[in-house]
Amino acid sequence: MDFPVLETKPTTPLLSAATSSSSISSATSSETDESPVTSLRFEPRDVKYQFSCIPFSGSCSYRSLAVLSGHNGSVSSLALCGEFILSASQGKDIIVWQQPDLRMFTKFGQGDGSVKALVSVGNKVFTAHQDSRIRVWKVSRSSENVFKLVDTLPTTKDYLGKFMKQSNYVQTRRHHKKLWIEHADSISCLTVYNGLIYSGSWDKTLKVWRLSDLKCLESIKAHDDAINGLVASKGIVYSASADGKIKAWGKEGKNSHSLKGILEGHKDVSLNSVIVSEDGRWVYGGGSDGFLMGWEGSVDFVSWKLVNETKAHQMAVLCMCQMGEYLCSGSADKSIGIWKREAFGKLSKIGVISGHEGPVKCLQASPSNIGGGFLLYSGSLDKSIRVWWVPKHTANRDDHDTSSKESIILC
Repeated sequence: MDFPVLETKPTTPLLSAATSSSSISSATSSETDESPVTSLRFEPRDVKYQFSCIPFSGSCSYRSLAVLSGHNGSVSSLALCGEFILSASQGKDIIVWQQPDLRMFTKFGQGDGSVKALVSVGNKVFTAHQDSRIRVWKVSRSSENVFKLVDTLPTTKDYLGKFMKQSNYVQTRRHHKKLWIEHADSISCLTVYNGLIYSGSWDKTLKVWRLSDLKCLESIKAHDDAINGLVASKGIVYSASADGKIKAWGKEGKNSHSLKGILEGHKDVSLNSVIVSEDGRWVYGGGSDGFLMGWEGSVDFVSWKLVNETKAHQMAVLCMCQMGEYLCSGSADKSIGIWKREAFGKLSKIGVISGHEGPVKCLQASPSNIGGGFLLYSGSLDKSIRVWWVPKHTANRDDHDTSSKESIILC
């Protein structure tokens, strides 16, 4: 069956009415410098939408609501920014998509190193890069569909305040030293909590930055291998690592962060992602062996016990996201698992989504309640973003098989 492909132009402004400017300025922290550098406008052919629904015996198999194309490389990260969804890629570009019509609105960040992660805070976007830097982007005042590069972390001010003192240097590898405020390898993950931004890196360190002045406050030798994921809740920051551990970090008042606990995964298995429930009670990690591990935290968040081990995928779990009591897992096996948290933190399988032609690298659920379900965005190494509607009504379901290449199967 053939389905229509709709080609549309971006028409909605980022924060208010759009202006005619179509460029981005970089390497400046001044809001008054509006000199154009590179055009950000793209032809309508860059955006393609596919809508369809195929009825299924006793159940329903849905094709993806939309297939968003436009990235030059594998999609590495997704983030919500108000009414918009942001996507980043290994091809160095970041795309802003309008919700709910899923139109490409603008594109920025080209030429600044492969993007590994991104988060949004107010009218700023923080992007983590393979070149071990964090870049800070801000919506331009003169044209609100233009993002300007306003700073890079560590900041120049931070450098100048530390580079003269020998004690500020740490050994990163043989015969090579760096300032402790610098990451020595790719920055793989970011999270924001309580006025601080946390960055995790393949250099095994966790760094803490203050949002107000972008100063680096701490550098923690957190793990014995690369850090792959970060999440924060209820005063605790969780870091997932290739060393097979999730570590919990807490901060008391103005003191530095200290280790509160270690959540042990399977031996010799990398933990690639971590999420925590809204109340902070349940912590879940996705492993390279395809398992989802779950831990229950004590009331005072000083101890955690293993409560769930579920073989979720045939290949590595690469990413996770959640929406209330629902958990979504993306895998190198190209599928997305939909799970519901039951009593005592156990996970029950709700459905399986397939359709990507490459491993699913990132997931983002939209909080908008649509038709008794929610929208799920998935980014893949196939360079595409797919949008799915996930129903929350899951009663009276049966298992079904399908040969459809793009489907949601309710279990």
